[in-house]
Amino acid sequence: MEQFNTPNDEKRILLHSCCAPCSGPLIEKMHESGLELTIFFYNPNIHPLKEYELRKNENIRYAEKLGIPFVDADYDVQDWFARAKGMEQEPERGIRCTMCFDMRFLRTALYAHEHDFKVFTSSLGISRWKNMEQINDCGKRSAAHYPDITYWDYNWRKDGGGARMYELAKEENFYQQLYCGCIYSLRDSNNWRESKGREKITIGETWYEEKLKA
Repeated sequence: MEQFNTPNDEKRILLHSCCAPCSGPLIEKMHESGLELTIFFYNPNIHPLKEYELRKNENIRYAEKLGIPFVDADYDVQDWFARAKGMEQEPERGIRCTMCFDMRFLRTALYAHEHDFKVFTSSLGISRWKNMEQINDCGKRSAAHYPDITYWDYNWRKDGGGARMYELAKEENFYQQLYCGCIYSLRDSNNWRESKGREKITIGETWYEEKLKA
């Protein structure tokens, strides 16, 4: 069994998960390492509701397969839109994303504090499309609200983690989304596609299905 160091050698870990493809390698590694893992799904940014349900249900399916507790947090999408007001035209990795990470991590840190988790981490940083430093800053800032909580900024991309994300997604036949998640990333992704003469994203269509059509 592989072992790796957690902050203060804690064994109970709360994992903020954004989707099954991204969190899969983290779940697999922590599960195989004998850590006591709980998955926390809080992603009010994901739009539309159909997309949100697809991503959440894939996460639940994998959690149930491994016997890992899954916490389904509220989909308070109107709060997310209120926080995003005025940031509608901001680019990916900009201040809107910082707001989004802060919102999700603050809720995760609160849950950790209320349920006696000393450490939480997130699957958001494993994607090469994300700014890991930006995500880790948000995680640490959120954890700082509670003196008993530490954000674990482990680099889940290293040691083949990034490649394992794609391998495991194929093995488990995960639904693999075609955009980051929010209505604005969907808009920008579709604008880019139109500029390249490609069809707009069909909600529910996976990355594999699109490749087969190409």
